[in-house]
Amino acid sequence: MDVESKLKDLPEWRREGDEIRRTVTAPDFPTAIRIVDEIAVKAEELNHHPDIDIRWRTLNLALTTHDQGGLTDLDFTLAAIIDDIATRHGA
Repeated sequence: MDVESKLKDLPEWRREGDEIRRTVTAPDFPTAIRIVDEIAVKAEELNHHPDIDIRWRTLNLALTTHDQGGLTDLDFTLAAIIDDIATRHGA
């Protein structure tokens, strides 16, 4: 898989080892929680769950496919969905 090529379509994301990561800054804490809630719904639909660290209005997200030992297309699909959710919430 050409990770760098896929990341060109996801400029907010960066590769760190076998993960891609992004930081989202929401307008306020309630919005940050709404973003996480929407991500959770999509993650369940895809059966693919990001690591999420919540610090006030800052969300640190990491994606990898643990059972495949690294990055797969599913990570990039969910990253694009997360970008859309964050944008819709002004983050």
